[in-house]
Amino acid sequence: MTRVEVSLVVLSLKSLISFLNPHPLPPLTSPMARNSLFALLLFAAVATAAIAAIADDDDILIQQVVPEAEAEAEDHLLNAEHHFASFKSRFGKSYATQEEHDYRFGVFKSNLRRAKLHAKLDPSAVHGVTKFSDLTPSEFRRQYLGLKPLRLPANAKKAPILPTNNLPKNFDWREKGAVTGVKDQGSCGSCWSFSTTGALEGAHFLSTGKLVSLSEQQLVDCDHVCDPEERGSCDSGCNGGLMNNAFEYILQSGGIQREEDYPYTGRDRGSCKFDKSKIAATVSNYSVVSLDEDQIAANLVKNGPLAVGINAAYMQTYMGGVSCPYICGKHLDHGVLLVGYGEAGFAPIRFKEKPYWIIKNSWGESWGDHGYYKICRGRNVCGVDSMVSSVAAINPSNQ
Repeated sequence: MTRVEVSLVVLSLKSLISFLNPHPLPPLTSPMARNSLFALLLFAAVATAAIAAIADDDDILIQQVVPEAEAEAEDHLLNAEHHFASFKSRFGKSYATQEEHDYRFGVFKSNLRRAKLHAKLDPSAVHGVTKFSDLTPSEFRRQYLGLKPLRLPANAKKAPILPTNNLPKNFDWREKGAVTGVKDQGSCGSCWSFSTTGALEGAHFLSTGKLVSLSEQQLVDCDHVCDPEERGSCDSGCNGGLMNNAFEYILQSGGIQREEDYPYTGRDRGSCKFDKSKIAATVSNYSVVSLDEDQIAANLVKNGPLAVGINAAYMQTYMGGVSCPYICGKHLDHGVLLVGYGEAGFAPIRFKEKPYWIIKNSWGESWGDHGYYKICRGRNVCGVDSMVSSVAAINPSNQ
């Protein structure tokens, strides 16, 4: 059983107790009370066995199931120094001065409290210590969130309405070979470029049958496309951009190179080194998908992975599970890739069999669910349905 699964067990136990026993049980002579008590004891035994299986210090750090009682929470933070040492070891963190170390320790403790809050507001996911736990929220936004806070142009081409009556219950482009491995943008706000290449990699696979990793660095260095009707909309390397602007750049420039021919550096201080003789893929057309979630699913199934904007408020502390927060803004600040959807049981138990989207992120495999994020479908959670684009690639053999 993985750390995340154990955390979900604990969350499920808490939810089961509140669900089955919102009020004191009637006397144990009541059949209902005996059945409820038996269910609670059985579930508690399973949870206890699972927790016992992950008792080492590192698992205690990563598990971080935040206690509900404030007194218990304060006791938990008393061990923060030990947790911080484990965090530094696990993620290879070091600081130049003692002053910087002490400052980051304070930030780390604040993020433990944030994880506790996120766990309460987003109980179907697991929140805790991640590789970003020594960053303030503003540092995190500046370094890792790079989607321009703009709306899609009013004249953007709309994707055609597709039939939705025969959509599969579960779908995942990873299983069909259309998704490259998880990449890492580093501390550069270039998420938009990874969302762009991910969508085009999938489209190129559908067009040619070949999966090719495409160059984000070309977009960071060379793409400065703007929406002429909106000020501040230009793609700006590590300072943000928009996926549709990037699709337009690839269309205008004639194509994009392979990752291996134009490798990623995570910096935007270099000059454009685009070599047209090494084009690996190009854009045929791109379009904006309807806000309707069935249409998003239909376009995903037919056209490949989709470029998506999202509000990343809960992603700094996310470790696994399905994120379905009670409260989340619709302000989009992060570009990601929608690769599939599913429907499965997850904690708390009352939310079982709830549908979710499968999101590929660009923060490396050590973040989230091996680099992926699951967020529930059905009500535009965190604005995930608000900015969705589909792209088609040209098959060179047909030119």
